[in-house]
Formats: sequence, structure tokens, C-alpha cells
Amino acid sequence: MPLSPIRRFVLKALVSAACASVVLLTPIAAHTAVPGPDDLEANLRRHVKSLKHDRRVLRFFGNNRWLLADRRFAEEAKRQVSQHRAHLALTVRRLTATRVALAKRQAARELALARARTPQAVICRVFGRYCAQALAVARCESGLSTGARNGEYRGLFQMGSSERQLYGHGAGAAAQARAAHRYFVRSGRDWSPWSCKPW
Repeated sequence: MPLSPIRRFVLKALVSAACASVVLLTPIAAHTAVPGPDDLEANLRRHVKSLKHDRRVLRFFGNNRWLLADRRFAEEAKRQVSQHRAHLALTVRRLTATRVALAKRQAARELALARARTPQAVICRVFGRYCAQALAVARCESGLSTGARNGEYRGLFQMGSSERQLYGHGAGAAAQARAAHRYFVRSGRDWSPWSCKPW
């Protein structure tokens, strides 16, 4: 048997009231706690979740405006709308700040990675405790340039063609430093093969 318009209205009101009770009983404080400042990914997920919750609540009241006029719900409904609007604005600011912090952290990581690939960093990683000596020799030989050329001599440590055949070579700092280190070790670690000395 089809419902009369009055019964349909009453049923709709009851359903909406039930939904309202669920929304009104959802504490906003449950969505404000955030992890520590170093856990940016977790903060981002938390802010996105909070943002969705606030928008869902505000959308609910937007679709059920009668709650704001009904004396049984109006006071609490208006309080919830006000709180969730304020919390939504705060969450948007937090979300923006977190995204900015993530971007800065990523940029810092990329910069650190780039620095770790510089000839100086690579030479120190390969030569270990002889880092300072190796840097002095490479700086004198090539100006720390992997593309340095002087006749048959190439790279950071200006190794000749026969030495490159024996110990290797490459376009990058890592390959050139490893080749020079092999030559350095084989020659007795005294830098005798190089014209430039670290002292």
C-alpha cells in the first residue's frame, strides 16, 4: 500500500532525525589529533580524513536545513555547523602547511642526494681515510672536473690511456674515482704516479 504524503513526510523526518543524531554525536575533537611534526605523511592522511569528515557533516546539514529551524535540533545543529566550518578552515590551513613541508623535505632530500653525487663526495666515499689527500690531488690535476682533458690524460685524476686500460675509466665521478683508487693502491698509496701531490 503506497504511503500517503503525510506519512512519507513523517518517515523522511524520522530518517533525517536519526541521521542527525549520528552526526551530532560525532565529536569534532576526534578529528583534531595529529601525529608528531616529523610524521608528515601521517599528518597529511589525517588532515585529508578530517577534511572529508567536516565536508560530509556540512553537506548533511546543507541537505537537511530543516534541522537548523526545528526547535528540537536547531541549537545543536547550528553549533555543529559553526564548529565544523571553523574546523574545516583550520584543517585546510594545516593541510596546506603539511603539503608545503613535504615539498620542502623532498627538495632537501634531492639537494642532499645531488650533493652526495658531487665529485668531492664521491672521492671521499671511495678513498675513505685518504679523502683529503685525494681531493687535493684531484683539485690540482683537474679542478675536480670529470670532463677535464690534457692530451691523453682524462678525468678527475688525469689518468693516461694505458692507466685507463689497466684500471678503468668512465664518464662519471664514481667510475673515475674507483679507477684512480685502484691505481693508488697498486702504486703503494704514495701518490707517486701523479704529478700533483697532496702535500
